[in-house]
Amino acid sequence: MDKWIALVKANMKDRKITQDQLAERLGMSQGGIGHWLNKRREPSIADMNRVMEELGLGGLEVALVVREKNAEMAEDELPQTEHYNPYFRYPVSDWKGVCEVQEERTPYGAARFELSDYHARGAAFWLRVAGDAMTAPSGPSISEGMMILVDPAIKAEPGKLVVAQWAFSPQATFRKLMEESGQLYLVPLNPTYPKMLFSAECRIIGVVVQAVAKF
Repeated sequence: MDKWIALVKANMKDRKITQDQLAERLGMSQGGIGHWLNKRREPSIADMNRVMEELGLGGLEVALVVREKNAEMAEDELPQTEHYNPYFRYPVSDWKGVCEVQEERTPYGAARFELSDYHARGAAFWLRVAGDAMTAPSGPSISEGMMILVDPAIKAEPGKLVVAQWAFSPQATFRKLMEESGQLYLVPLNPTYPKMLFSAECRIIGVVVQAVAKF
């Protein structure tokens, strides 16, 4: 609920939409919108998605996630205040297709989607990791087959994992952006692969904000 409220408020501010205007679009009162955004009342998942549609976020979706109860926790000890977990839905892209996405359009034409509790700043998308260039012998490691969530609106800074594309390559690449002696490099976590000098011929497509294993 908190993440949905934060996303809605941020987009209302960016689009300069008031609670009155949003309420009019939804055919309800301004007070009703205010109750939702101030957590005095809890909207249904359908209402949450209606708001997302009206704010131009139709590519995202709040979904109900059903999971098993913790076997070690007694039933009367389960939290009663959280009735559902709001998740957002992002498209799954491929390494070549993501390079073809232009800035003015979003990649929400994908047929497959995956959920995340991360609410993106931009038109985020999932990619499945191919190869072992980001599999490290120790420390943080992202293995082949894992899914990474990429947010194009996050600023790429040294130390972040990024998806980038070279001008001479039709396919994107996944590396860690590092700075050494004032120069930027794209560095694999697997030391058997070479690092590459970041230059004007390379563009950052987005920053990796989540990595999960899918079975």
